[in-house]
Amino acid sequence: MNVTRARTIAATFAATLLSTSALAAEVPLRPDQAAYRALYKEMVETDTSITTGSCTLLADKIEKHLRAAGFTEGELHRFAVPEFPKEGGIVAILPGTSKTAKPILLLGHLDVVVARREDWTRDPYTLIEEGGYFYGRGTADMKAMDAIWTDMLIRFRKAGEKPKRTIKLALTCGEETAGAFNGAEWLSKNRRELIDAEFALNEGGGGRTDKALEDGGKVVVQNIHVGEKTPVDFRIEATNRGGHSSIPVKDNAIYDLARALDKIAAYEFPLMMTDTTRAYFGKSGAVRSDDMGKAMVAIVANPQDKQAEALLNTDRSFHSMLRTTCVATLLDGGHASNALPQRAGANVNCRIFPGIAAEEVRKTLEQVIGNPAMKVTRTSFRGPDAVPPPLDPKIVGPAEKLVAKYYPGVPLVPVMSPGATDGVFVAAVGIPSYGPPGLFSDPDGSGAHGLNEHISTKAVYTARDLLTDLVRAYAF
Repeated sequence: MNVTRARTIAATFAATLLSTSALAAEVPLRPDQAAYRALYKEMVETDTSITTGSCTLLADKIEKHLRAAGFTEGELHRFAVPEFPKEGGIVAILPGTSKTAKPILLLGHLDVVVARREDWTRDPYTLIEEGGYFYGRGTADMKAMDAIWTDMLIRFRKAGEKPKRTIKLALTCGEETAGAFNGAEWLSKNRRELIDAEFALNEGGGGRTDKALEDGGKVVVQNIHVGEKTPVDFRIEATNRGGHSSIPVKDNAIYDLARALDKIAAYEFPLMMTDTTRAYFGKSGAVRSDDMGKAMVAIVANPQDKQAEALLNTDRSFHSMLRTTCVATLLDGGHASNALPQRAGANVNCRIFPGIAAEEVRKTLEQVIGNPAMKVTRTSFRGPDAVPPPLDPKIVGPAEKLVAKYYPGVPLVPVMSPGATDGVFVAAVGIPSYGPPGLFSDPDGSGAHGLNEHISTKAVYTARDLLTDLVRAYAF
């Protein structure tokens, strides 16, 4: 090896060491952050999927941490039902000093979507930190926030801090699986007093970067989740006497179903808006200079503007945010290859605009199909009809101030989710639910419910500080 090449290699190696050392020194963990990371790791590495995991086991571990921090028997409440012993949860209560201020509720689900090791690049039930991201099932949905809520109460209790408002923490199971025991629903119906609060903070908020962080991305928006749609499944079914396939007739159950689905595919539910979506389109459109931005502002000024609506409908997210949507997701039909079908059916999944009853949508589907012989039956009852919470300045104002502190120059924009959270259950008993800002993801998402779920380490630690300040602003 010649001297020049050796010097080059040595210089490169030294530069690499300096770079690595500088990077490590750039983001050292504070002791409180290290304690949070350990809790977060324990949560992610405790499998809480419906098939192979146990929410009850994780709730056991969380209870031990809370007891070690000084929470008493009367401040901790475990719940489960005999039929679903692995789907239990926990409520923790940090009493407030005020006798008039209503409590606040910190809500989170412990369960995660099933993940198979053979499909993932990394072990889904191991917290892996790599390239500025945490990887693992539940890292984004929603164990980062679960750990933030738990860690926050532990720190408040250990420090002897006494809020004015009582702070309640409810960590439940069943949010990710239709038909499972849902802890938020059970608490709302059976132990309402445990979660009684003026409002709840739940998942659904957060922000977005303009591109991946490793490519120089920066946070461009933070959202506060205010309202959601109601997910409902309907079965559409056509029936017939059937017969031998060698002598077909026009009256065919599969053809009837196909015609019905064609009509549903072509039908557009009417445009609707809430205070939240008006604020979303108005604020988001105002910071854009393109035609889409102009259309967003125009639709707020005049919801009857068909030209603006047509452009907004080209964006599938905007289209869904402006109306109820229904889409066919499953098909079945016939009973033999050489027989006319006696029955054909489809599952139609609807996401119903808040404030609209599911029964109203069912009747609309029947009218759209226009065939009295066909049945439209509701088959799922994931939760009550969604109730839109108020766009309350007492909730939004403190969040705006903290977004300005932690993400200078980034707007806080209210958003209504086309998806669903457990907030619908507490809202149904008079506890409006909001998804606070703080966390953020890249434009391509976090992989939640999919492969290689991940979240930025910077997002997690920043959100932890922001959300602690936000709870202080609401409760202290």
